[in-house]
Amino acid sequence: MSDHHEPQNPKPINGLTPPSSEKIPIGSSTTGHPRGSKYPNPPEITNPDPATLREQWRFAIRQYSRWYSHAWGTAILAGVSFFALGWFIKGSNPLPSFNKGDKDDDKKSAAGVVAKEAERGLQNE
Repeated sequence: MSDHHEPQNPKPINGLTPPSSEKIPIGSSTTGHPRGSKYPNPPEITNPDPATLREQWRFAIRQYSRWYSHAWGTAILAGVSFFALGWFIKGSNPLPSFNKGDKDDDKKSAAGVVAKEAERGLQNE
């Protein structure tokens, strides 16, 4: 008789609850999609109304425009940064087409420029 007074569900062990005995039939889902939930966001069964499509299209255009402008801004910023870095390393304009000196200036090596700078530094001391 003491068996009839025990609860139907077993007691949880170590704070864990036992799995539910309810079975969910295969092919049913909470999303209402008849074939089950293969994807987290399944496609709609019917096409949305034109106002919704227009709103989604405008949002997509705004997003693309934003990404496109960000990409151009990043490319321009990178170009200016590398140009400034080249100017800093070389000590003058890094683009040979804008040099106003002799044609021999284009043929100078970086070591020659460093040697001249070192000589100038020694003369100033």
